[in-house]
Amino acid sequence: MLKIKQLPVLNDNYIYLIVDKKTQITACVDPALAEPVIEYLNKENLSLNFILNTHHHFDHVGANLELKKKYGCKIVGNKKDSNRIPGIDIKLNENDFFAIGQSKCKVIDVSGHTKGHIAFYFKEEDLIFCGDTLFSLGCGRLFEGTPAQMVKSLLKIRSLPNNTKIYCAHEYTLNNANFALSLDPKNLKLKEKIVEIKKKRSKNIPTVPCYLGEEKNLNPFLMFDNKKYLMRIGLQNSTKEENFRIIRGMKDDF
Repeated sequence: MLKIKQLPVLNDNYIYLIVDKKTQITACVDPALAEPVIEYLNKENLSLNFILNTHHHFDHVGANLELKKKYGCKIVGNKKDSNRIPGIDIKLNENDFFAIGQSKCKVIDVSGHTKGHIAFYFKEEDLIFCGDTLFSLGCGRLFEGTPAQMVKSLLKIRSLPNNTKIYCAHEYTLNNANFALSLDPKNLKLKEKIVEIKKKRSKNIPTVPCYLGEEKNLNPFLMFDNKKYLMRIGLQNSTKEENFRIIRGMKDDF
């Protein structure tokens, strides 16, 4: 069993601490800053054994070296992107498995936001750390990848069970929801969701993790092949990749 601690940092980032309850082995996902991680570990009387990096952007690896120096932890990342992950020790490929204590995760290549972006899927815990690939009601910008790569990556995540918890790296949900509603203004479920999001954010409560099952029905970036949805938002039913490209372009200009 895992304990997950969510640490809000910077303007909208989330750092995650993963603690295997039985062994107390601890990992940190995408540490932008060291101080809040150290503060939490001190409070809980924990050390840091691993850092899991989803991709190379500074707001995901910024504290790698400082935390490694302090704790001697091992840094885990994508072998194909190892030259851009500071301090990397353990280089993994897609479909490799990695254990945090007694809990095992599978590496999934989810390139698109960046080349070499990966996610860590804990099947037995029904959760995935997906960095900047899939957000609640949104997805990451394509800084390095192509629409085809992102569609392939999103399909991998979409194929997971509906009860999978999505631990993404940013609090973008309200903006994403407003964009989704601009495409589908008569969607009552989206309107209800926005009310829920606003209530949470007014109390500074995170809107993530979210559940994949709900995302499949509300997230525009998971419905690029849903004929009824595409008709509602006025898109021709072209290829998945072209539909995604158009929706992503509209979001970039939103």
